[in-house]
Amino acid sequence: MAHNPYLSGVFAPQRDEVDVANLPVSGELPPDLHGSYLRNGPNPRFDPIGTYVYPLDGDAMVHRVEIGDGTARYTNRFVRTPNVVAEEKAGRALWAGITDPYFPPADAVGPDLANTMRELPDINVIRHGGKLFALAEGAPPYTLGSELETLARDTFDGGLPVGITAHPKIDPNTGEMVAFCYMFEAPYLTWSVIDAEGTVIRPPTPVAGADRPLMIHDMALTSRYIVLILSPCVFQMERIFSGASPLTWLPDLGTRIALIPRDGNPVRWHTTDTFWVWHTANAFDMPNGDVTLDYVEWRYPGGIIESNEPNPGSLTRAVISDSGVTRTPFVERTIEFPRVDDRLLTGEHRTVATVGKTGERHIPPGDADALCWFDVVAGTDTTWDAGNYSVGEPAYLSSSSGGPGYWGTIATDRTDMTSRFLVFPAEDPATGPVAQVQLPIRVPSGLHGAWLPEIS
Repeated sequence: MAHNPYLSGVFAPQRDEVDVANLPVSGELPPDLHGSYLRNGPNPRFDPIGTYVYPLDGDAMVHRVEIGDGTARYTNRFVRTPNVVAEEKAGRALWAGITDPYFPPADAVGPDLANTMRELPDINVIRHGGKLFALAEGAPPYTLGSELETLARDTFDGGLPVGITAHPKIDPNTGEMVAFCYMFEAPYLTWSVIDAEGTVIRPPTPVAGADRPLMIHDMALTSRYIVLILSPCVFQMERIFSGASPLTWLPDLGTRIALIPRDGNPVRWHTTDTFWVWHTANAFDMPNGDVTLDYVEWRYPGGIIESNEPNPGSLTRAVISDSGVTRTPFVERTIEFPRVDDRLLTGEHRTVATVGKTGERHIPPGDADALCWFDVVAGTDTTWDAGNYSVGEPAYLSSSSGGPGYWGTIATDRTDMTSRFLVFPAEDPATGPVAQVQLPIRVPSGLHGAWLPEIS
């Protein structure tokens, strides 16, 4: 595994599953912090066969840090899809990477799983309608129990049989969860709505004007619109059989932005210069009818498209109006995983938190040694240099007493490969963490998560 940078160091898979309470804490956990931080990420159950394309390959492992009354507990579990169960029975990997033209036969995995692709609910984890979901890129999620045990593949009572995105958005005003799903065949792109109780109230609805299979990782939501950025990262699945990646970057197509009215009215399409987006921060409607969108912009999708071209990143604000799209960078910097206080989704926000690189030390692609907070109203930013810590996506941790809250993330010390959960004061996060929870095992660098406040 050591030859692959995403299977070694801070990315190395974690095979142990533990449940440990009363974790050691440096500093003091705030008394108004009650809830759970959860994080998902690719974590091969066994050493992969064939290729391994981070972050699209790998089984799912969900990590949880529960905080309350000044104490902390850590739990982690694999999401046991039928693929993982079959491989655990065999004691080895049976499925190849997603870019390999190999699918296990019936004599290896049984008739139900023969010639299928591995399920990958390893991107995100959310709570909605009283359920906890481990989310895949474009497939049905898996529900998890109170101890993170895998319960079932969930199609929302058959209402969403193909699945949803790994980045649905929950409207804090209505409680609705809005999602999209891209597909390799027509209609290529659909959107749907699940109400606060978990019932599908809008079944998969084709997005008129989507004319080819594109990879779309994230979305944004306003009170009026679903905002989808269709960059020209095109699926050409036949390329797998020649040993090539199924994804092709076709920059001459330009980037299109779809504003999909949540009331079902026709889609508003806008075309602009080519760029790529992994993640949005938030979007909101403006009084004049325009839409404002904050996101991290790249020239092309580095990591899945090979290129020697420079690929500067930037936190960018796009204003989408009838007259076109105006894109203005706040700052050009290697940053990712933009997050706001989730309670502000669909409305105006002031702070965007990201991971970043200081440039002070050599770290591999996909790693980060800084946390950055941007005040998009004042146009200022502040950075906390994480030193030897490899830091993950920040999440806003709401206060149970209505206070200013906190930011939290999992970090791994590169010098000894121990992991911690860090808690930063939201009012002045650059001063550093007020508490560091020592985790009982190393948590691999991964992807997305959520803060789930304790339900009273």
